[in-house]
Amino acid sequence: MVHDTRELNRSAVLSQLLRSRPASRKQIAQASGISPATVTRAVEQLITEGIVREGSELVSDQRGRRAVLLDVVADRALVVGVDLGASNARLLLADFTGSTLDRHRAPTPAGADGEALAVWLVAQIRALAGTRIAQVGHVCIGVPGAVRDDGWTITNAPNLAQVEGSVFLARVAELLGIGVTADNDANLALLGEQRFGAAQGHPTSVMITIGAGLGAGIAIDGTLLRGANGIIGEFGQLPAGPLGTRLELMVTGPGLMRLAAEAGVAIDSPTALFQPDAPEPVQRLRSHFDHALQIVLTAAAVSCDPSVIVLGGGIADSLVSHLGRYQDALRAQLGNEVQIAATALGEYGGALGGAVAALHRLYLEIGVDGSALGEIPHPAPTAAG
Repeated sequence: MVHDTRELNRSAVLSQLLRSRPASRKQIAQASGISPATVTRAVEQLITEGIVREGSELVSDQRGRRAVLLDVVADRALVVGVDLGASNARLLLADFTGSTLDRHRAPTPAGADGEALAVWLVAQIRALAGTRIAQVGHVCIGVPGAVRDDGWTITNAPNLAQVEGSVFLARVAELLGIGVTADNDANLALLGEQRFGAAQGHPTSVMITIGAGLGAGIAIDGTLLRGANGIIGEFGQLPAGPLGTRLELMVTGPGLMRLAAEAGVAIDSPTALFQPDAPEPVQRLRSHFDHALQIVLTAAAVSCDPSVIVLGGGIADSLVSHLGRYQDALRAQLGNEVQIAATALGEYGGALGGAVAALHRLYLEIGVDGSALGEIPHPAPTAAG
C-alpha cells in the first residue's frame, strides 16, 4: 500500500509538472493539492531517475530560501513524428518536452511498393535524427487512411495503398529497432493543433483536412475519438451527392478536377475555383463545392458540438479569406457559435501531432497519469510571455 501511494504521488507530481513546466515544488504542491513534503520526496525520486532537473531560482519578494524551478529533462528521450502522404512526407524531431529540434520534407517516392517505401522512410528518419538516433524512443506515423485500435493495422488508404495491413509498419519497426505506431493523419493534425496551434484551449474540437483526400479528427474533452476500426469522423464516406456520390469526391483536389472535366470546364488546378474573377462556369463549380463543404462542416458540428473546427490541407489553404462566410452559414443553420479557423501549424501540423502522440507513449511508460495526456506536452512560456 505504501509503495502504491508513493507511485501515485510520483505520477501526480510528474503530471502536474508537465502541465505547467517549469514550476517550483511549492507551485506543484498548490496546484496538485499534495503536501509540500510529499512533493519534495517525489521530486527527489524523479531527479534520481533522470526525469526531472533543477533549474533557475524563482525570484520572490519574500525573504527566506528562494524557490528553485523544476523542469523535465528535455534530452532524456527524443521522438519522431511523420506525416506520410501520397505526394510528400514531412518528418519532425522533438525532445521530451515537445520542442521541435529539426524537421524535413521530402517527396514520397512514386511507385514504391510497401517494402521500398519502408526502407525509404527509415532512411529519412535516420537522416533527420542523425547522431541522435539512439535517443529516439518512439516514432508515430500519420497515414491517409484508417488505423485500427491496435495502432498497427492500416485500412482504407486508397491514395497510399502500399501501407495497408500491418506489414508496412512492422517492417519500419524492424528496420529501426524502435517502437513504431500509426494514426490517421487528420487525428494527428488535430493533436498538434490542440497542443500548439489553433485548437489550443478547445478540448472539444474537430480538424478537417482537405487536399488529395478528405480527413477529419474529432476530440471530446481532450481525447481523440478513433473507434475499433479507426473510421470515426470519416465524413468523406457520406453519400451526400447525386446518386450517392461520396462527399470526398465533391471537395478534394482529384474530385474537383474530375467534376470539372465532366462538366466540360477547363481548369489547370483546383485553386482555379477560388479565384475572385473566375468565369461563370467555374463559379458554378465553386457553388457546388461550397454546398458540399457546408455539409462537411455541419456533420463536424453535430458530431460532437465542438467549439472550433480547424481547416487544413492544400484545398483549405485557398479558403482562408472565406472562413467567416462559412462560419456565418453554420451559425444560421444550427443556431450556435462554432469558430472556424485555419491551421496555425501549416504543413507540419500532422508531423508535430505525431511527435505528441509518440511522447504520450513515453509519458505513460514513466508513470504519467493517463488523464493528463489531453493537456501535455505543455510548452514552457517564452521569455517575453
